[in-house]
Amino acid sequence: MSYGAVDAFGKSIYIGRMSKEEQEKKNADAEEKEVREQVQDAPAEQKDAEPSLEDELMKWRDTAMRTAAEYDNYRKRMVKEKEECAKFANQRLLEELLPVIDNFEMGMAAASADTGSMIYIGMNMVKKQLDEFLASNGVTSVEPVVGSMFDHATEEALQREPSDQPEGTVLRVIRKGYKLKDRLLRPANVVVAQTPEPEPQV
Repeated sequence: MSYGAVDAFGKSIYIGRMSKEEQEKKNADAEEKEVREQVQDAPAEQKDAEPSLEDELMKWRDTAMRTAAEYDNYRKRMVKEKEECAKFANQRLLEELLPVIDNFEMGMAAASADTGSMIYIGMNMVKKQLDEFLASNGVTSVEPVVGSMFDHATEEALQREPSDQPEGTVLRVIRKGYKLKDRLLRPANVVVAQTPEPEPQV
């Protein structure tokens, strides 16, 4: 190979090498430019990601509305509880008074053999005063009717007896019950009918 050919070959290698280096440098410059642009654009993107003043105002407005609603519910609940306390403030006293009334009525029943006696007349006057006192405090009696069906809400079956009456019929009232407004103070005690068991066949 002549000197000129070698020189031309070397130049081509050098040019090819320079072209490759220039291309790599060009790529590096492009990457650097892209990174620089990303860095420059970052504050704007971050600014867009941050909530606006209007969003913040809406957030605090919703929080204030929820707080106001919770407070209103709390206030209503407190008012209701206060009304319940006032409504049933005498419940314990009245519950303790019921056995006294039971004994008094049993005494009246014993004295009713002579309704013209001063004892019975005096007890009857006291009974009327007791009834007025109970009524003024919202107390009503629960007196099941014999022959009616048993009521789970206001009655308590202390005994079941075989009977030809339908199952659950009230046969006797042992003790009447009482209600304070819409709350049951004491259920009425009753005896209810039970379907008799079939007699064994001989």
